[in-house]
Amino acid sequence: MFSELKFPVPWGHVAAKAWGPSEGHPVLCLHGWLDNANTFDKLIPLLPRGCYYVAMDFSGHGLSSHRPAGCPYHFLDYVTDVRRVAAALQWRRFTLMGHSMGGAVAGMFCFLYPEMVDKLILLESLGFLLAPEDTEEWLKSKRKVIDGLLSLEAKPQTPKARSPEAALQRLLEANSHLTAEGGAILLQRGATETPAGLVYNRDMRARTQSREFFTVEQCVKLLQKIQDRVLIIISQDGLLVPHNLPSRNHFVKALQEAFESALKEHSPHMGWRGVKWGEEDNFVLAA
Repeated sequence: MFSELKFPVPWGHVAAKAWGPSEGHPVLCLHGWLDNANTFDKLIPLLPRGCYYVAMDFSGHGLSSHRPAGCPYHFLDYVTDVRRVAAALQWRRFTLMGHSMGGAVAGMFCFLYPEMVDKLILLESLGFLLAPEDTEEWLKSKRKVIDGLLSLEAKPQTPKARSPEAALQRLLEANSHLTAEGGAILLQRGATETPAGLVYNRDMRARTQSREFFTVEQCVKLLQKIQDRVLIIISQDGLLVPHNLPSRNHFVKALQEAFESALKEHSPHMGWRGVKWGEEDNFVLAA
C-alpha cells in the first residue's frame, strides 16, 4: 500500500506517493521525462521493506502543478524540485534513485549537494545529459527550447480528450520500449478523466525543457568523486545497451567506455560500487 503526499510550492504543489514506514531509511525516487511517480509501482514492492520510499512527480508531470505561465522547464528547475521535497520531508541525508531523466536530475543533485546523498542509484541512466559533439548542434538545441516555448504560447491548445484505449495507444506509439501494462500504470497518474475522455496531465512546455549538458571528461571527473556510493543499472533491452545505440551515437559509447575504466564491476562483496551493462534482465520498471 502507498500513501499520497503533497508539498506546497509557490506555484501550487509537488505531488508524490510513499511506501513503507516513515521512520525507515529515506529513498527519493525520480521518474523519467514526461513520465510520473507510477514508474516505480512495479519496482518498490521488490525492494527492502525497511526503507521509506517517496516517488515524486516533477513539476508539470503526473499530479504536480504546472509551472506559472511564461516559465520554461529548465533542467535545474527539476533539481530544485528535489531540494524542495527534501526540505519539506526534513531529510538531511537520503538515497536518490532516478530512472532515465530522473537519473540525470539525481546525478546533478548529488554533485551539488553531496553531503545530502548517501547512495546514488541510476536506472537506465548514466547520471548526465551529454552535450552535442558539434557546437552548432548545441546552439540549435538551445534555440529550439526558446522557439518551442514561444510557439506554444502563440498557439495555446486545449488539451485533447481521448478514450482510454486511444490514450494508451498514443502513449505506446510514442514510447516503443513501453509495454501495455506499463503504459496503463503511467496513465493512472498521467491522465485525468473528463466527460469527453482522458486528458494527459503533463504540461506541454515540459517537452521543450532546457537541459544542462556535460562533456565526457566532466562526466567522468564528477562521477569519480562519488564512485564509492553509486550503482548504475542498464537493462538488457534498454536504450543505453551498446547494441541498441545508433551507430552515430559515439558520445554515449565513449562515456560508457570511460565509466567502465573508471568504475569497478559490481559484486555482492563490493557494496554499492559498480556498473552493470545489460545484465539486469529481470529488473522490473513500469516504464
